Amino acid sequence: MLTVGLTGGIGSGKSAVSALLREHGAHVVDADVVAREVVAPGTPGLAAVLAAFGHDLLAPDASLDRPALGEVVFGDDGARERLNAIVHPLIAGRTRLLFAAAERDAVDVVVHDVPLLVEADLGPSYHLVVVVHAPVEVRLVRLAARGLTEPQARARMAAQADDAARRTAADVWLDNSGSQAALAAQVRFLWADRLAPYGRNLAACRPAPRGRVELVAPRQQWAVEAARLMARLRRRCPDAHVEHIGSTAVPGLAAKDVLDLQVEVATWAQVEELEEPLNRAGFVRRADVSTDPVRVELDPDPEQWRKRVHLSVDPGRAANVHVRVAGTTAARAAVTLRDLLRADEQARQAYEARKQRLAEQHRDDVDAYSEGKTDLIVALLRHT
Repeated sequence: MLTVGLTGGIGSGKSAVSALLREHGAHVVDADVVAREVVAPGTPGLAAVLAAFGHDLLAPDASLDRPALGEVVFGDDGARERLNAIVHPLIAGRTRLLFAAAERDAVDVVVHDVPLLVEADLGPSYHLVVVVHAPVEVRLVRLAARGLTEPQARARMAAQADDAARRTAADVWLDNSGSQAALAAQVRFLWADRLAPYGRNLAACRPAPRGRVELVAPRQQWAVEAARLMARLRRRCPDAHVEHIGSTAVPGLAAKDVLDLQVEVATWAQVEELEEPLNRAGFVRRADVSTDPVRVELDPDPEQWRKRVHLSVDPGRAANVHVRVAGTTAARAAVTLRDLLRADEQARQAYEARKQRLAEQHRDDVDAYSEGKTDLIVALLRHT
């Protein structure tokens, strides 16, 4: 089941995106709805909130006066922390039940609509994070239509994450500064191009199709994207050490737009135990590799080259996960080569020239492209 975290600052239009995704077939779990449920009349949650903040927050209909509570906690970090300590565990428990029910119903895509996703560092818990953005001026106009004064609106914005933090967390950035039609078009494309096929691939345990071998200019965004994937891998594989390796981990080096990540564990038995967590995380097993005909010159023991390869099922972000036993020659070599290419411009230039030539020769054969680099890799490693 594909899990998508949906967030955005107050007034950004997150709820509009949530409604559009529901129309396309997503199952939506709305954190605001859950937050209301856990403090509904007669619940232990409501009793705890009133005990902490006063019974004058009880509305005439025996419900929680949420606007009044908002006035108490927004702008007061201590009050907000006390409120969060009461309601967050209740919300988390209820949310787990809703997700479990969706999985039992064989839902392909679940969208979790969460206002404070970034603030609570929830991003690694999802397969993807979608952020809805709008400029502050646009958001102020929308919030005024809801009855908030400008000082009230700005105070609530200040209590949330800034745009830089949201960009770091975002796999998808939706611009909601324009018309509803423009927003609907973005969501329609997102659903058809990424979310729906990602959900189907995950359900079928099937990697996303890969294109031809093609090198692209280095991108600063690779490091940010790799950091998000590594955080997800660490969340799923808490006992593993995770590294960004390969050409996309080397600033200034042209590469295939495919992220390579290395997951290291203590034993091969642990490698095998990671198959199911990695599959559920969206990285499906491709193969076991036991040796390499050229790299064996560095170490003749096949066990030192053994690894398991998992491929991303996300059609919007190609990635390979190489799972190895920590301390093996192969695990150390992957990191050593990365660090050498980062530090040595001459080696980096020679490596890129080889890659460019091989990409031209083997557009449709990624294995031949990879094998063609091996003797140069061996030579570089021998001189470290």
